Amino acid sequence: MALPVDKLGKKYEERTAALDPERVKAYAAATNDDNEAYTSGKYAPPVFGVVPTWEAVMMAAADAIPPEALMMVVHGEQDMHFHQPLVPGQTLKTEAENYSYRVGRSGTRATVKLTSRDENGSPVLEQYMTSFIRGMADGESGGPDKPDHSFDESVRDQKVAEFTVHVDDDQTYRYRDASGDQMPIHVDADFAKSVGLPGIIAHGLCTMAMTSQAVIKSVADGDPSRLKRLAVRFAKPVFPGNDVVTTIYDGGVKDGRHIYAFEATSNGDTVIKDGLAEVAEGK
Repeated sequence: MALPVDKLGKKYEERTAALDPERVKAYAAATNDDNEAYTSGKYAPPVFGVVPTWEAVMMAAADAIPPEALMMVVHGEQDMHFHQPLVPGQTLKTEAENYSYRVGRSGTRATVKLTSRDENGSPVLEQYMTSFIRGMADGESGGPDKPDHSFDESVRDQKVAEFTVHVDDDQTYRYRDASGDQMPIHVDADFAKSVGLPGIIAHGLCTMAMTSQAVIKSVADGDPSRLKRLAVRFAKPVFPGNDVVTTIYDGGVKDGRHIYAFEATSNGDTVIKDGLAEVAEGK
């Protein structure tokens, strides 16, 4: 079983979706983020940008990934580039493209590129969503390299912050309802065990949202409009009832942006690797 290389570079019909103000607030609450920028309705959480683009990414992924492999898919990486802050009520028009495949011994990484614009055609958000298909070791790699966000080990002695968010026992149910992600591994323990997991696991994007909270509150003065890029690699699952502890390191300033590397642990395991945040310098 392999991914079809003839799908690489294929772009799909543009999908339109609005950032519903009430759903934005529900999403912030479902990720335990009390930032006034979200509760007041001024901005949407950065990772909420996945929600109005989900239909576009699924259209591209479903065209490339065989149905029999879907239950072996886990979220591998997410890389978000913000040209504008996300604002409740805003409408996004998103085009998806099957961008690249990378075949390895234990599975295949498939990346979909998403480009979202506002109603005036101005860029708002660019994303690279990488799925890891466990056990799919056949086929060919292809497509361009996605943008790099590897952890720079030289900054490890430049720790600037550590931030903890608790994962509640009902977290996965609340996140399911707010995000629309209905994958049963997050709410059905028996199903999760049937695909080799020890039990219900938190949504990867919920964990990513918790790391974005750490970045914005710790190094962006609580202002989500300053976040210009957020990228992570999902390393291990997070389980309800534990904490997510994000550690942030200073990577210096480049082209008017402060670069931060970060990683996150939960219950002794590193759950987020290769974290990268780019934050616009404050006024």
